[in-house]
Amino acid sequence: MTDPAQTGLIVSGWLRVAAGERDQYVTDSAEVVRAARAAPGCLDFAIAADVVDTERITIYERWTDEPSLLAFRGSGPSDEQQTRIVAAEVQRYVISSVEPA
Repeated sequence: MTDPAQTGLIVSGWLRVAAGERDQYVTDSAEVVRAARAAPGCLDFAIAADVVDTERITIYERWTDEPSLLAFRGSGPSDEQQTRIVAAEVQRYVISSVEPA
């Protein structure tokens, strides 16, 4: 039987911004990361520069449950940040169990 405390959601993927914009986009996202990490139900939240692709940003979020994710979701990228994204692939994964690595 799965422990309900170990279930949750992962949101993971990448964003692509114009050449030369990646590092500033990540820096500009610091307040969103702080707010997410302080939000109820957030277990982890990261926006990071890809170490190989200078236009790619990695997105990772882990939440305890759907209501917590949805409550925070309104705090996504600002309109200004959204217009800087030229491509994206981000998926939501429902986690039924968690085991040590």
